[in-house]
Amino acid sequence: MAKDVLIVDDSATVRKFVSVSLSMQGFNVVTACDGMDALEKISKGKFNLVITDLNMPTMDGLEFIKALRENSEFHDLPVIILTSLTDQATKEHGARLGVDSYVVKPFSLEKIQYEVSKYLSWTE
Repeated sequence: MAKDVLIVDDSATVRKFVSVSLSMQGFNVVTACDGMDALEKISKGKFNLVITDLNMPTMDGLEFIKALRENSEFHDLPVIILTSLTDQATKEHGARLGVDSYVVKPFSLEKIQYEVSKYLSWTE
């Protein structure tokens, strides 16, 4: 059975790029344009992993992750940050929120696939 991945990014280009890459690897992918959209979608489905940007309107990635982690149902859900922010304070904040991996933009598909493979197998 395919694993379900939620991709959260305000850039339609990034969402499509990552979505197509993971779909071609056999994952079911759902996308969201910001943290609020992601919380709505995650409440309606069962996801195995989240990839999220940090700089987004309405609800940024750190607020989204905080809200996600406050719900015990999602406490252990793997979360990968995909962002252009490289400062140490942001990385430490993400770590305190329980982020599993931190990928800096620009990125390669191989890097995303490697990070996802650390938490999910391509097939079951």
